[in-house]
Amino acid sequence: MSILEPREAVVLLNMGGPNNLYEVEVFLTNMFNDPYILAIKSPFWRKLLASFIVKMRKEKSKAIYEKIGQKSPINDLSAKLTQRLNTLDPTRHYTYAMRYTPPFAPMVFAELQQQGFDSCLLFSMYPQYSTTTTLSSIEDALKALKALNFAPTLSCIDRFYTHTLYNQAIVQSIIDTIKGHNPKEFVLIFSVHGLPESVVQQGDPYQAECLHHVSLLTQQLLPLCFKKITLSYQSKVGPMKWLEPSTQEAIEAHRRDKILIYPLAFSIDNSETTYELQMQYRLEAKRLAVPKFLVCPCLNDNLHFAQAILDLVHNAPRKPLSP
Repeated sequence: MSILEPREAVVLLNMGGPNNLYEVEVFLTNMFNDPYILAIKSPFWRKLLASFIVKMRKEKSKAIYEKIGQKSPINDLSAKLTQRLNTLDPTRHYTYAMRYTPPFAPMVFAELQQQGFDSCLLFSMYPQYSTTTTLSSIEDALKALKALNFAPTLSCIDRFYTHTLYNQAIVQSIIDTIKGHNPKEFVLIFSVHGLPESVVQQGDPYQAECLHHVSLLTQQLLPLCFKKITLSYQSKVGPMKWLEPSTQEAIEAHRRDKILIYPLAFSIDNSETTYELQMQYRLEAKRLAVPKFLVCPCLNDNLHFAQAILDLVHNAPRKPLSP
């Protein structure tokens, strides 16, 4: 690497998704063997239960991905975002690593090590912090660095939901989606990935940060005069009690109103937004005779989002880490 080439790598961390139907089992196996997802202390019993869950869910999950193009959109969209970031900021190198599907952290960091980077910024693509997502991805990255004996100067940005430019990008996306309609006739539902209540009771800050995020955006959206703005939780798995209300319950509660949904906990589209929100809940809204049902896309490689990331990378306080 020459002296003129960037010395810092920025690694966007996300959960990933199947790149093809064959990877569905890989995705599910890795996710349910994650101790932050399946909180069982014994690796043996966690692996056993994970194997059972994967066997039960594999075909259903494949059917979902078949409906959205045979794969998750998260990888292609992440590649487009990093391409845009590299174009906008040639002083650094932007790449991404996924938690449950390729490109895995060991692959990404081995390449950065070979290229001679001496500084790495881990950038969590989860706007709000949770042990089940943010901490899991960061620890996965640290484990990969340690295994490679790769010790660059290391720091992280582990949440960004309060960032001004990021929230301006969300507001603009909402304005673009509702263009041509009267916001006063709409209930705006901020839908986020759910969590078992037990995780929050153990100190996970995710729910509090989601509520705080909604309050910040509500203030910025006052000029639009939505009929109501509320928060809901989607993607429940298993019999445990999860955070409420569910997104389905929120849609049912406002079935007489026009509804706009924004996927607040997701920065890049995935099966939970392209299938669950755009297809599954759209059909549910049709069944309930909801007068109008709109869903905002994630910010993906949106220019305003890319500019927000650059501002965070350049100016936001970083947490120092050690592999």
